[in-house]
Order: sequence, then C-alpha cells, then structure tokens
Amino acid sequence: MALHRLARITMGVPDVEATAAYYADFGLTNLGRGRFATTDGGEQLKIVHAPRRRLDELVLGADDCDDLGRIAAALKGLEVPFVRDAHSLRAVDPGTEVTVSVEIRPRIVQDAPAAAPYNAPGRIERADVRAPGVLREKPVRPRRLGHVVLGSTNQEASQRFFTEGFGFKVSDLVPGAAFLRCTTDHHNVLVQRAPVPFLHHSSWQVDDVDEVGRGATRMLEGHPERHVWGLGRHFLGSNFFWYLKDPAGNFSEYFSDMDCIVDDQVWTPGVWEGASALYSWGPPVPPSFLRPDDLAALMTGAHSTS
Repeated sequence: MALHRLARITMGVPDVEATAAYYADFGLTNLGRGRFATTDGGEQLKIVHAPRRRLDELVLGADDCDDLGRIAAALKGLEVPFVRDAHSLRAVDPGTEVTVSVEIRPRIVQDAPAAAPYNAPGRIERADVRAPGVLREKPVRPRRLGHVVLGSTNQEASQRFFTEGFGFKVSDLVPGAAFLRCTTDHHNVLVQRAPVPFLHHSSWQVDDVDEVGRGATRMLEGHPERHVWGLGRHFLGSNFFWYLKDPAGNFSEYFSDMDCIVDDQVWTPGVWEGASALYSWGPPVPPSFLRPDDLAALMTGAHSTS
C-alpha cells in the first residue's frame, strides 16, 4: 500500500480563535498560529479562516517517490488534474471540495500503553487495588488523528477518487457511504452522500475506553452544548466513541479499540444497512448526528461570518 498515515488536516472555520480554544481543551497540543499536534503524530491540525466550516486539505503520508509516481499515473488514468513536485502531489476531489495532498513522510511509531488489568467472572487480574482508570489524573491527550468523515455531492466519484486514484481500500459499505482505509485502521476516510460538501467529523485516537470517557467528561464540564453522541461502541470499526461539537459545528470524536486490518486477503468488506450498521450499543442516534443542524445553512451559504 503506497500510503501509510493521515498526516494532517486543515480545517476552515469562521471563528479561528474560538475553534482553536476548543481543540486545546480537547487535548491537542497548541503549537501557535492555529496549529495543533498529537502525542504520536506531530502536527496534525491546522485551523484557518473560511466563510463557512469546511475541510480545506487532507494530507496523507507516503514512503517514497515511487508511491507518488503510482498515484500520479492512477489519477492521470481517471483524468483527474493534479500538481506534483519532487516530494509531494495534490489533487482536488470535486465531490467533497477537499484538496488531498500526498507527502513523503516517516511512518508513525506508537509505544503501546501498559495493559490495564481487568477483573472478570472467574478471573481476578486486579486484586486489592482500585482500577487504574479511576485513578488517572493527567489530561487526556489524543495519540494521533484516526479518520475524517466527508460529505460529498458525488459520492460514487469521490469513492473512485480515493480508491482508484490514491489507493485506498474499501473496508465496508452502507447505502450512500463507503468506509475507506490507507492504514491498518478499519477506516481513515469515510465519504457519504450529501447535498453539500462538508466535514462531518474528525476522529482522534486515545488509549482506551477510560480515556474516551474521561476526555468527554472533561470537555462537557461547563459546556453541555458540546455533547453530540456517546458513550457507545460502533459496529463498523468496533471502536468505542464519544462525539462532541466544536464552535464552528464540526463534530470531533474520541475513539479507542478500532478494528485493524493487517491482511487484506483475510478481510471481506460487507454491505450493511439499518441502525445496527451504525452502532452496536449506546444512546439512540441523535437526529443532529445524521443531519447536522447547520446543514441547511451550509446549503444556502448562510453559514458564514463577515
């Protein structure tokens, strides 16, 4: 596989200062000038001004120039315009209006956290002490960017753009949407049919379900309006989740325990429908998650500031 990581996203929002404050609270490291880093991935978020909320750019990591050459040849076969230099390549997906860039970058190496001891029926792994998860006091810090979900006005074309053009693999399908991967994660990009291009959410990896819960609980202290959906566990991807909303209207997700696809020959993509495809357990899906409250404003161009 030519690609190996989601390196960085650039998010356009009407109010950069308020959105930047939110992602600092979320646990990303503020590098200044709208730039934020994760623990393992380095700089992975840039926030810039835009009349309406949107994902401006998605940067992917590749190993070498040969990878860029293969992607360039594939995009040429799709008749997709692109710009290439010695160390990068970029093209725009018309369906999502996102500039997708590929840069030669080192692979992320993650140190595994210490395994948490869990007691279960007939199995005592933690005797006479409290669970580590309830004793943690340090702020939750996302380890890396995991995936983004994008609305596309031409979902089929966007899917081809990512799969046939950039080499993403299909992990699973639901009507009008595709879960796509360029790493061992179950999905790194999800493109879904939408009446207007928009960023549905960005998703950030934390160590375990305790960090999902701790992070969201901390974010909601004094800010109940940030809550969207959680705690729950997805069916597609299997990950624990909790979704929150930034001041611009973008959703952000803490996740842990994502399915990993190491051998493409073993994994068989499925086609799924209904609520069971969306989650295994958790609170009922809020309507605003399926159709964000500002979608009509995005369609009319009213979601902007001077």
